[in-house]
Amino acid sequence: MAALFIEVERQARELSADDRARLAELLLASIQESTIEEVQAAWDQEITARVAALKNGSATLYPAADVFAQARNALNS
Repeated sequence: MAALFIEVERQARELSADDRARLAELLLASIQESTIEEVQAAWDQEITARVAALKNGSATLYPAADVFAQARNALNS
């Protein structure tokens, strides 16, 4: 694996600056795609849990006015 990495790196360094930038963008996007999928799956799970808590009455609800007042107070502190 290390030899392959070294060879790929050598070949990448021979590319033009524009091509290296595009390659870097593609490689970063490939990492972020899996991260985005993982984040979306976590949010889906959280949403499902929150909806279930609302439906079964176990969620603690707060009036919006109270939440906004608390947020304003936190900003002013």
